[in-house]
Amino acid sequence: MIVPDFDPPFQDNFRALLRWRRDIRHFRTDPISESVMTQLFADAAMAPSVGLSEPWRFVRVDDPARRAAVREIFLRENTQALAEQGERVAQYAKLKLEGIDRAPVQIAVFADPDPDQGHGLGRRTMPETLAYSAVMAIHTLWLSARAHGIGLGWVSILDPVEVRQVMDVPEEWNFVGYLCLGYPVKDDPVPELEREGWEHRRPMAEKILRR
Repeated sequence: MIVPDFDPPFQDNFRALLRWRRDIRHFRTDPISESVMTQLFADAAMAPSVGLSEPWRFVRVDDPARRAAVREIFLRENTQALAEQGERVAQYAKLKLEGIDRAPVQIAVFADPDPDQGHGLGRRTMPETLAYSAVMAIHTLWLSARAHGIGLGWVSILDPVEVRQVMDVPEEWNFVGYLCLGYPVKDDPVPELEREGWEHRRPMAEKILRR
């Protein structure tokens, strides 16, 4: 097999993909074709995983009743967050609610904490690497979605136990995140939280230590 030449133009395009990967909250309701979704899942499956365990479990949430249940969990948790942290959190949470209401594709992502696949390799002292592997699959899906012009929003203001019950999955599965996918209303290279003054990126040099 010939190894691809990831030349400077490809590297520039890859960096552009990283810059334009955004946590999208404003979606059009246009459907995503099943052929594209099949490709996104196939790309996600190429993510690295500890011991090649592939512990990620993607649950397509098509049932309106289950979506409504997730919405109710979000609203309750958002109310609690507002009581504890104030109006600023509420403004941020409203953006997430719009994703739940409008995104045509919604996915609950779980990690199997003890998959037979992988034979336990690499996770004896750090079993949390199974959840990390699921996060890697989410990020790979996210990049693939962006390359297809599709936005993704990650909803985290949810109760893991209740979401697991709503999705009727094994109780030992660990809830990782709830994803909203759809074509964005508009694209912007600047993250919305930066545009809204919530936070801004710091220089990477501040995050690197040497010992």
